[in-house]
Amino acid sequence: MTTPEDDTLSENLADNLTGRGKPGRERMLAAIREAAIAEFSRHGFKGASTKAIAERAGLTKPHLHYYISSKEELYEDLLYSVLNGWSSAFAFDIESDDPKQVLSHYVRKKLDYALDNPGLSRIFTSEVLGGGRNLGRYWPVAVKSTQQKVVVINRWMAEGRMRSLDARLLLMQIWGMTQHYADYGVQVQVMLGLAPDQTLDREPIARELTNFVLLGCGLAPD
Repeated sequence: MTTPEDDTLSENLADNLTGRGKPGRERMLAAIREAAIAEFSRHGFKGASTKAIAERAGLTKPHLHYYISSKEELYEDLLYSVLNGWSSAFAFDIESDDPKQVLSHYVRKKLDYALDNPGLSRIFTSEVLGGGRNLGRYWPVAVKSTQQKVVVINRWMAEGRMRSLDARLLLMQIWGMTQHYADYGVQVQVMLGLAPDQTLDREPIARELTNFVLLGCGLAPD
């Protein structure tokens, strides 16, 4: 037996699904996304449930499925949102002859993205640790993007603009250092003597990471 409140909710959901009530639909999809990020980042794909995602978003499980078809689809959408974010945010200027500027910008953007999206970063890390079974479509794109950066770095080395090193290892070290502050956020807070809810000051972190990378490349930091 349904109540008047149930009927109203069902009408609102129907409006959202048919395109009416669009602002309400967008708000609900945003709530579902945030709930899914929280659940998947804490419990991984296997440990998260649509019931928990629904409750976190303020929905019942049946109502959640008005918006998503399956847990698998929702997880894959979130996973590829971080991959697309990386691809668009971390492109190199292939024409630049200033490795110091490009690498400094890259380190900062990578750190900012990780700290601004810690849940998404942990979802990706969890996926890789679990064997990366959902990353089949990603690897060719990632390899191509990485190779483009490697070509630029190798050119800088050939021109004598930075010391000789393995460009792939350099990039992976940057990925690991910047993502550490999101993936190991609890450890970071403890080691820095911060309260769990205390905001992390990213400026000294960005400065140290940038200097570390530049010095490793034989470039003088500012």
